[in-house]
Amino acid sequence: MLTLHHLNNSRSQRILWMLEELGLQYEIIKYERDAISNLAPPALKQIHPLGKSPVLTDGVITLAESGAIIEYLAQHYGQSLLPAQDSEAGRQYRFWLHFAEGSLMPPLVAKLVFDKVRANAKPFFVKMVANKIADKVMGAYFGPNIKANLQFIEQHLTDNEWFAGDSLSGADFQMSFPLEASIARGAAMQCPHVLSYVKRIHARPAYQAALVRGGEYAYA
Repeated sequence: MLTLHHLNNSRSQRILWMLEELGLQYEIIKYERDAISNLAPPALKQIHPLGKSPVLTDGVITLAESGAIIEYLAQHYGQSLLPAQDSEAGRQYRFWLHFAEGSLMPPLVAKLVFDKVRANAKPFFVKMVANKIADKVMGAYFGPNIKANLQFIEQHLTDNEWFAGDSLSGADFQMSFPLEASIARGAAMQCPHVLSYVKRIHARPAYQAALVRGGEYAYA
């Protein structure tokens, strides 16, 4: 039996969506972020040493990292979501699967951290210095990276309905979370095709079913 260890408002949501798209039977064990730190609870370390989510178990097999889980599910339960390896769709599939966490997410995480620094810095003179440092770093590096990444994705979605080929694939599940995060943080407002893509995947019956199974999700 497949079991998903699911953390609220996390990358785990895209695995829930994939499980629902495949129509698989699975169990879900839910974990809640700490109200102050927003971190995963220590209980997740009993499932995997890193203590992060998602974690998927399939019998005696334990898998962590969204990309690894998506590839495993596609290979073992959903070949239709796995483009032919030597095709152009297969090359796009591998690119977007790695781009999502390798290029797109790091500057978005940095933006989240700096936004928290701005919001929580006290007293006033500390806040002023923290804001100045955050603005300089975001303006010099992370901001331009986010913009370039989203413009690149926008161009792809201008010409393509999906990320890899003419139908839904594992790459779409992997890309969903960083795009949702980009929209939530106000970074993708000038990317109409990105907005349209996310709206379209949110309307899918399987995505809606995943929201019911997983509970409240801040990015939908």
